[in-house]
Amino acid sequence: MSEDISRKFVFDAKPAVPARLADAVSDAIAAALLDGRIAPGEALPAEGEIAKEFGVSKPIAREALRHLTSAGLISTQQGKVARAKEINGEPLERIYGYAVRSSLERLREANEMRRVVETGIARLAAERREKSGLAVMERALDEMQHALKEPEAFTEADILFHLGMALATGNTMIRVQMEGMRAVQREVSELFSRRSNRTDADWNATIERHRRIYEAIAAGDADLAQGRIEVHFEAADIASFEVADRLRNGEGGR
Repeated sequence: MSEDISRKFVFDAKPAVPARLADAVSDAIAAALLDGRIAPGEALPAEGEIAKEFGVSKPIAREALRHLTSAGLISTQQGKVARAKEINGEPLERIYGYAVRSSLERLREANEMRRVVETGIARLAAERREKSGLAVMERALDEMQHALKEPEAFTEADILFHLGMALATGNTMIRVQMEGMRAVQREVSELFSRRSNRTDADWNATIERHRRIYEAIAAGDADLAQGRIEVHFEAADIASFEVADRLRNGEGGR
């Protein structure tokens, strides 16, 4: 498979600027990965073949592959060829995870970012209504209903719902961003779900807010979808950060 790729010259190699050779090589390979010239799971050419195609040394080719590995675009193992990975939000999720666990202030900032991003996503989802995303949202609602009073399962269903909303936009980069924000969603949802005083009415109100968002998106009403997700964030913010404040002050709550 490696030989097939090298014969196709899939990287559109161009003369690199000497000061940033590895960046130029990794940019060209990334372009081939992102536009589908190299499919997920497919092997990249060997290090030496990459160096030859770009007219650079093997150490430069190796550094370029390290850049791509760090970005989560390829996987590498000692003694084996590098392989393309499916594009996902894992690298972003790691960054956001470190941030929201570092301090209450970073958690507030991350959730503020999520709120800004998801109101736009809700609008676009309502405008496009991709069927695969709507189906994921429906499944998530069903899983929420079956996960009442089970914080971990409920959190995963909550995360699935918001991923479905991103999928309903039909936009790959929005899907990647939503996957990256899972760490933020998980932290806030767990805080919200594990309130010691949470009643049956609270659990059901959360499901109903999600159901209303889904109905607005499925109906293609962008204004209503945005309004309903804003209402959802207002309710979730109040409850989750009440718990976060208690945790910060050493009062427990989980």
